Amino acid sequence: MSDTVVLIVRRVLLPVSLLFGLMVLLGMLVTRVFARTWPFTVEDAVNRELAADRTGGWNDVSLVFSTLASTQMIVVVTVLVALALRLWLKRWREPLFLCAAVTAQALVFLLTTLAIDRQRPAVEHMDVSPPTSSFPSGHTSAAVALYVGIAVLMAVRARSTGAKVAWWTLLLMVPLGVALTRMYRGMHHPSDVVASFLNGGTCVAIMARAVLDRGLRWGRATLPTGRRPVVSAGS
Repeated sequence: MSDTVVLIVRRVLLPVSLLFGLMVLLGMLVTRVFARTWPFTVEDAVNRELAADRTGGWNDVSLVFSTLASTQMIVVVTVLVALALRLWLKRWREPLFLCAAVTAQALVFLLTTLAIDRQRPAVEHMDVSPPTSSFPSGHTSAAVALYVGIAVLMAVRARSTGAKVAWWTLLLMVPLGVALTRMYRGMHHPSDVVASFLNGGTCVAIMARAVLDRGLRWGRATLPTGRRPVVSAGS
């Protein structure tokens, strides 16, 4: 077995598979084991309260955030940012990292919805829902993977602590806004969006370790511990 295949299995396939198993386990705990235990017993009340507080202005704001995390928008933004990173940095690591993180969360999300059957909140739904389970939130998971992934890349290149904080604050507002939006619009329970942060955030961490680690040389033999290869600017 080649070194590349071993690295893919150890750094990507195995961690993503474990994440999928964890998401299914959480889904079973939420929908079956602890469904009648606090805080899951008050989730419907949270959704009803949000629905009761809807206004025209907040409806418009929620539509913006919901649209930002739609499948079409996530794909477009991911492709455009990946291309911009390639042109700016003249290498493939960062674009590949971002695309891999977004793709991994989508795969885990889809497989989890097939394993976990959860109805959406019992309030008026402001969006047309796809035929998937409410657990987890695909919009939130995708927003976390994309915008947290961008935040990781930008913070690394920030020249000051203030700039790092600014990037993180600005980009984290998007998935947070999406999470609140999906609950406000009656599409997901609170635990759905919380689980989505775990999915998206973990996929970012997995792909950062697999792709951004400059100690790895994909396609070449790994060096003994303590000897790090020199990575050129174009790698």
